[in-house]
Amino acid sequence: MTVGDRGVHGWNPPAYAALLGVPYSAAVKLPPSELAKRLDIVLDTTQQLMRVVPERHLDWRPPERNRTLRNLGYHVFRLSLAFVDGMDLGEFPESWLLDQAPDDLRDGPAIARYGALVRGRIGGWFEGAAPGEFERVIKVYYGPQSGHDLLERTAWHAAQHLRQLYALAERLEIAPPVPMPVDAFEGLPLPDALW
Repeated sequence: MTVGDRGVHGWNPPAYAALLGVPYSAAVKLPPSELAKRLDIVLDTTQQLMRVVPERHLDWRPPERNRTLRNLGYHVFRLSLAFVDGMDLGEFPESWLLDQAPDDLRDGPAIARYGALVRGRIGGWFEGAAPGEFERVIKVYYGPQSGHDLLERTAWHAAQHLRQLYALAERLEIAPPVPMPVDAFEGLPLPDALW
């Protein structure tokens, strides 16, 4: 967004407010340890749901998304792994979010196993992360973000897609093995709209 000769790039509410000369106060963020816990709940639930999706539905593409059910499930894990990759490398390119499920993830259990590997990698990263890690600034494709901001976005991004997966499972008459963990969504800046 530009106003005169000043501009703001990416998702940056404080900078937009300053550019427009309007007051802004950010909502209080959950601490990194709580965000990590919520993200793990979302990933665990995604694993359980993807494990029971019949193979015949995996390549179905809902009208609201240009992504198959297989790729939406995979995306939840890939975007979460991208957080760790971004923290390790100091940058987060948009291309990571465009990755498609590899050919060897042919069925729901295979996607769930990939999810287990992702959860292990993320859990190990959090175990070794010092508190100062979340203050570091990462070069994200939509603008510089603190590790804390990137973690919050990762948690709500994954949660939003889990909400979509549950809606699609209901549409396809797939019974989720566990209820959607709505308590894990509290305090995350999720959009009101599902799509």
